[in-house]
Amino acid sequence: MLFFAAILSLFLFLTPLASRCYSHGKVETEEEFDSRWVTYFSKPDIDAWELRKGMNTLIGYDLVPEPKILDSALRACRRLNDLASAIRILEAVKDKAGSHKEIYPYVIQELKPTLTELGISTPEELGIDKL
Repeated sequence: MLFFAAILSLFLFLTPLASRCYSHGKVETEEEFDSRWVTYFSKPDIDAWELRKGMNTLIGYDLVPEPKILDSALRACRRLNDLASAIRILEAVKDKAGSHKEIYPYVIQELKPTLTELGISTPEELGIDKL
């Protein structure tokens, strides 16, 4: 019986107490967030996996990415010669905008010079938005 009491006391001693760790870090400003993602997509040696991983993470946030972040992501697509990913990024932005119909046209307006420079058509121009 003493053995079981010793095991039980050891178990209780090693069991961590509940703790709350809500926010012990520095809060990132919007500018720092944007800068971090622009830097990520601007890496000259970014590969296709990193591009997809970054976009998946970015789209997972509760926000529509700023045009400057999307600009650097589209330029990364161009460096990788990955047109499909570029179009998928635009589709994801349209999806993230959801019911806010003014967001997607604004993003496209801001990205239009980059899209023209890189030779990337929008999903609407390709006719794949109706599929």
